[in-house]
Amino acid sequence: MLRLLVLTTIAALALAELEPQPRYLEDSFERVVGGEVARPNSWPWQISLQYKSGSRYYHTCGGTLIERGWVMTAAHCVDSSRTWRVLIGEHDFNVNSGREQIMTVSQVYIHPRWDSSRLADGFDIALLRLTSEVTLNSYVQLGSLPPTGQILPHNNLCYVTGWGRTSTGGSLPAQLQQAYLPLVDHKTCTSSGWWGSTVKTTMVCGGGGAEAGCNGDSGGPLNCLVDGKYYVHGIASFVSSFGCNAPKKPTVFTRVSAYIDWIDSTMM
Repeated sequence: MLRLLVLTTIAALALAELEPQPRYLEDSFERVVGGEVARPNSWPWQISLQYKSGSRYYHTCGGTLIERGWVMTAAHCVDSSRTWRVLIGEHDFNVNSGREQIMTVSQVYIHPRWDSSRLADGFDIALLRLTSEVTLNSYVQLGSLPPTGQILPHNNLCYVTGWGRTSTGGSLPAQLQQAYLPLVDHKTCTSSGWWGSTVKTTMVCGGGGAEAGCNGDSGGPLNCLVDGKYYVHGIASFVSSFGCNAPKKPTVFTRVSAYIDWIDSTMM
């Protein structure tokens, strides 16, 4: 499911203990580990971010519908000048179910401290303002965001969702995928032999073993169960250059609870 783009500009970054270089989750040819087809519209806040090339639109990243006119995604997904659109209510790209809503993007807001040449600094978050509001129904719902600063415990139940390549050199799956990705606490994720100092406190890790792997598109949500309800605690950001499923190198997400104030102020 995971997609990643080889990060060529990160070579100058001093990574502790010769850690592998982080790589965007945007154009992967790795195999998904532990993924499965999601039940249609079971993650009703999941969106497909698409860019226009010629007369057609192509899927490139995931994202989360957080208000009727707003989508949250990764900064690295939208830091180039393109014509964007958002597909919400989608499950299978090859089937028109009648549940889909297509929205154009009127404005892109990238976190002011995002620097594409310094991926491991963090701030990999962006908001998209839609030209019109979506219609909420059984198939399209808002993703719930966590309270400011909330930190979940080690092994908290989480799922990552998205459309991405499922085999080496293979094509993108038409159907939305999901994968169980237990949360890895900050102490573990930053320990020696894991990610070390590459992972900041504004990030959250998931997976890191055989059950992890390439488990979501860039910008897509990390959906974590808290008190019987799923909240979007992460935005898929980067993986190890050793591969998406490298042991002790969990998928790294932007920690949403670290950016609630910026999200609120931007949407106002």
